[in-house]
Amino acid sequence: MYFSQIIGQDAARHQLLHAVQHNRLSHAMIMLAPEGAGGLPVGLAFAQYLVCEDRQEEDACGQCQACKKAAQYIHPDIHFSYPVIPRKPGDKPISTDYAAEWREFIAQQPYGNAYDWLQFIGAENKQGNITAHECNDIIRKLNLKSFESQYKILFMWMPEYLGNEGNRLLKLIEEPPLNTVFILVAENQEQILATILSRTQLIKINPLSKAEVVKALVERNQAPEARARQIATIASGNYREALQLLQHNDNDYHELLRNWLNCIFMQNRAGLQEWVDHISSPKMGRENQKQFLRYFINVLEHSIRVQYMDKSQLAFSDEEVDFAEKLKKLANLGQMQQLTEELDNACYHIERNANGKILFHALSIRLQYVFKGRPLPV
Repeated sequence: MYFSQIIGQDAARHQLLHAVQHNRLSHAMIMLAPEGAGGLPVGLAFAQYLVCEDRQEEDACGQCQACKKAAQYIHPDIHFSYPVIPRKPGDKPISTDYAAEWREFIAQQPYGNAYDWLQFIGAENKQGNITAHECNDIIRKLNLKSFESQYKILFMWMPEYLGNEGNRLLKLIEEPPLNTVFILVAENQEQILATILSRTQLIKINPLSKAEVVKALVERNQAPEARARQIATIASGNYREALQLLQHNDNDYHELLRNWLNCIFMQNRAGLQEWVDHISSPKMGRENQKQFLRYFINVLEHSIRVQYMDKSQLAFSDEEVDFAEKLKKLANLGQMQQLTEELDNACYHIERNANGKILFHALSIRLQYVFKGRPLPV
């Protein structure tokens, strides 16, 4: 990956290049980027720049053997770590077990999120983790001598999936071997272990500007410029979401949400039970449940937008715009804030293995209270 292939992020690029060129490189850093802003591409480009044998002022040379290997994600001194799942019960998976899939994924979806990755490796209803076994493997790798480069690099994507077992890495982060660099790419600062966060330099990567998203959609995805402008307005700097809006893949979630709200408002207990059974089934899976809840949050945001924007500026079908307009009549701004908080809390509990049936039954009841304007039960 080269800096020239990244959408925007000039400020982050200049900060990183300045640190290397002025010998101010931190041995451990967290690149904190919101979803779809390009944290993964920035981290990959920086790792390649570090191992490049003929660094240019603004980018890696692209001609040396180190660049050629790094561009294919096979450089022996760049070690990758990311969430994985057991292939079968009893397995103790490590990242290198999925090395081929990882290279394919970042080549195809460099702006993808953890959900995209886990679906790519067939996780279905399983949740990814960076395990204690993986931490031990990282310690083993980084205590070896570098093979070709001046630097040994540990590139960890999504350290949010690192539980308390991540404390095994603290000594290594505090006292790393010579010329060892930790590059951690994250999306949610609050979910990172405080012990790791306090030992790393935080580099914040901002959401993309509307102009940058429009340019990328037009040039990379051949989207009509008018359509690209509409999508960029809604995506709010998230290129991944912009791609999803362009492909319009939310139809299933739209129908699922409509059925849920119908059951809630009609007090259709039998229908709600059937809906809860479906959303909590193994076929749906936890990651899909979280995506659905995030879609609902997105719809709430659009319901607010339709109050202040012309319909022609909304990158949605007429059916979805009508649905958003109906929703704004059912809930005021305060209620929408409450709904968003309830959905965020549900995502949090799903990530921590809450029982799906109990969670969605309870969530349905709480949403009913919110829509009726009644105090929520404790």
